[in-house]
Amino acid sequence: MSWPEGGAKFKKMAMPLGGVENGTTGSRPGAIRANNAFSPPDRGQLEGVFHSDPFLIGVAGGTASGKTTVCERIIQSLADQRVVVLSLDSFYRDLSQDEIEHVKEFDFDQPGAFDVKCMIDCLDGLKRHEYVEIPFYDFIKNKRRKDKTYRMSPADVVIVEGILVLHIKEIRDRCNMKIFVDTDDDVRLARRIKRDTVERGRDVEGVLAQYTRFVKPAFEKYVLPSKQSADVIIPWREDNRVAVDLITEHIRTKLSQHDLRRIYGQLFVMPSSLQARGMHTIIRCRDTDRQDFTFYADRLIRMLVETALGHLPFNETTVTTPTGKTYSGVSFARKLCGVSLIRSGEAMENALRACCMGIKIGKILVNRKAAGTPADVVYEKLPKDIAERHVLLMDPILASGHSMKCALDGLIQKHNVLESKIIVLTLIATPEGIHRVCGSFPYVKIVTTEIDEGMNDESEVVPGIGDFGDRYFGTDTADLK
Repeated sequence: MSWPEGGAKFKKMAMPLGGVENGTTGSRPGAIRANNAFSPPDRGQLEGVFHSDPFLIGVAGGTASGKTTVCERIIQSLADQRVVVLSLDSFYRDLSQDEIEHVKEFDFDQPGAFDVKCMIDCLDGLKRHEYVEIPFYDFIKNKRRKDKTYRMSPADVVIVEGILVLHIKEIRDRCNMKIFVDTDDDVRLARRIKRDTVERGRDVEGVLAQYTRFVKPAFEKYVLPSKQSADVIIPWREDNRVAVDLITEHIRTKLSQHDLRRIYGQLFVMPSSLQARGMHTIIRCRDTDRQDFTFYADRLIRMLVETALGHLPFNETTVTTPTGKTYSGVSFARKLCGVSLIRSGEAMENALRACCMGIKIGKILVNRKAAGTPADVVYEKLPKDIAERHVLLMDPILASGHSMKCALDGLIQKHNVLESKIIVLTLIATPEGIHRVCGSFPYVKIVTTEIDEGMNDESEVVPGIGDFGDRYFGTDTADLK
């Protein structure tokens, strides 16, 4: 019989960490670390506590690979954060009567065994900082208990654990970090035999039969290929503290970042400094005259361009110095070009030329129609071999993102430029524009100096900078009077 892979683990961890059992009188300690014993607060108490989307971590790997141990280590290392663990094993679907009658033939290790929609609903609820009800699966009746669920609380970090977490696209796409626990097949089999014989009272022959018929084929078909989707692969032994420490340090860094950088791994904000803040203060002030505006805007753009160039691929290279000694350094991508969105983007061209001598620069003019209608390209002049180049796409303000999306559509679909070879440079970005660009082009990088609050009812960026093109080129109506 093909018992669910996580059955024994489910008994060991009788409920998801951070949850509260409903339908019974008992409750269990959770992974929320503010108190030793967890009592869920009212929703009103949580207002103002969660300022950002939770950080979602997917942990996958074969049966008995050590996924649970990795989750426990991460929770221990993030003791000062609110952490919950959501197990895929909680979302086995109800078997039909025919499947129950032939349960020995049912494969619990394939994607069809799970209620993916229910799990996605729970994940999305946690992302909205809502309490969610986790099903209680009865492994004897192969159905969910109607009278019992687990109530899981909102958290800063949500760990999603299960053998198919990185195989199921709907789950994988929601994860901010994807981890695969890689353990030798013989070690996993030995662990499974020990677990099933000790905790389930099964005989070795039955365990081997199940492993050969269901577990191993499912691992090779679904689990192992999902390793390619992992951001981090942990070669697991009895312990791997170095890997866990690196993971938790990365999580802490993400938790301290702007919300959108947790969601979009290709979004980069130039490190803040007093110099950059001072220049922002000057160019954002409505009383700044054009001469000062252009001077400090140019300086800030130069810093942005230099930051963006650091995101280009490079190769290690060795040169000989004038003293005859060798120096080990790097050489950046040779095939490079800039593309400016007319007209404001043209203000960024001089800084790019100053940093990259002789660089080719193309232009795109997008017809920005009324709000709610699609934009379209009305003029473009681009290098003929742009499909072979890395492209720095420039526009000082990423507002709604409609114009940028239109330009990217043309570069990618019409001119065959790879998403991964495009870097968008913008001084100021809004959440709306970031969502539109990153949501449509997940491999395009955005490099900006600051992320503003958003857009008002007049489609103005707030706090904003005004009309950048008018202020830079001196076409503001106030200047023309």
